[in-house]
Amino acid sequence: MKTKLITTALFAFYVLAFTSCGEKSASDNSAAASESSSASPTGTAGGVPLVTELPPELIEGTPKPINVPNLVQPPTKAPEFLVPAGTALLSAGKPVTSSDTDPIIGTLDLLTDGDKQAGEGYFVELLDGLQWAQIDLEKSSEVAAIWLWHFHSQKLAYHDVIIQVSDDAEFKTGVTTVFNNDYDDSAKMGKGSDKPYVESRFGKLVDAKGAKGRYVRLYSNGNTSNEMNHYIEVEVFGKNL
Repeated sequence: MKTKLITTALFAFYVLAFTSCGEKSASDNSAAASESSSASPTGTAGGVPLVTELPPELIEGTPKPINVPNLVQPPTKAPEFLVPAGTALLSAGKPVTSSDTDPIIGTLDLLTDGDKQAGEGYFVELLDGLQWAQIDLEKSSEVAAIWLWHFHSQKLAYHDVIIQVSDDAEFKTGVTTVFNNDYDDSAKMGKGSDKPYVESRFGKLVDAKGAKGRYVRLYSNGNTSNEMNHYIEVEVFGKNL
């Protein structure tokens, strides 16, 4: 009788253990499915993946503390983003102008030369304060995405990153803002709802949502390491109208 009771108890224990493991496994699978869903590509539903060549990682110097609210840490892999079929790189080799007509370091054509490395000779440095760089796509276009690389060999964040698209070279009319992380309106262009982010070799991929225009203008207002503004590369993807 005693042996029978022990056997029955052991059987009940194994049943409970198996059931518990099954419930945990189902819960884990659900969490994994949720994570997989949240990691799904963004952009155009039913579109094709947007790909580009990424630069190697180069981290130099001692990083300074980044005291910026709602800061987004750098990704660990390239973003997955879908664009309409037929989307092409429109900005390669296109003319670049700036609010700083005589950059401190480098030349403005570096923004569209296709090279995204972070070392010396690959970036342009603009004056301190609010400055902008502007790409002329030479034709009015429907912009699907803008991929931006500031200086990324140090862990820092740029202030007041604002990106706009327009057919007006002076950006007085027909302006569409596709990104704005100026959370305190220090640039006096309106508060933005996008989050500040730490630079990395993966750049910043912005969904332009089909904004139409010939010109793309990018603002910044110094960074968390110094007061200067830097650009390595800007890629504009879309279709000519």
